[in-house]
Amino acid sequence: MANQFKTIARFNYSAEAQIIKGRLEAEGITVYLADQHTIDTDPLISNAIGGVKLQVEASQVFEAKQILESISKYSLDNNGEPIACPNCKSEKVELFSTINSIKSLLAFILGFVFGTLPFHARYQYQCETCKTEFNTK
Repeated sequence: MANQFKTIARFNYSAEAQIIKGRLEAEGITVYLADQHTIDTDPLISNAIGGVKLQVEASQVFEAKQILESISKYSLDNNGEPIACPNCKSEKVELFSTINSIKSLLAFILGFVFGTLPFHARYQYQCETCKTEFNTK
C-alpha cells in the first residue's frame, strides 16, 4: 500500500517550507512539499491555491508536529537566543520590512511600475506586545 501523506503546515513561499523540510528530514521524517514548483513559477497565486503544503507520512504526523512546535515563531539573534523588546522586554519580536525612507519608497514605486522586486528594503523589528519598532544595532 502506498504511503499516505498528511498536510501539517502551509507556507506562502517555498523557501520557508524548504527550511522546515530540512529540519524535519534531519530528524528522520519523510517530507513532501506539494505545490512548491507551482508557487516558485508564479508566487502571486500562493494564497489562491493555499500555499506550499508541507506533508509528512501519516504515521509520522504527531512527531512532526512536536518538532514544528519546538521551532521559535519569533526572531532570534545570531546566537539563537530570543530578541527582547527594549521597551517591555517581551520576546515576541518579529522582523518586518518597512517603507520609511525616500530610498525605500522610490524602490517600491519602481518595482510596482516595472513589475520587478524592490532592490532596496529597510528592515526593523517590531514587538508584538507593545508595538515598539526598533533596530538591534
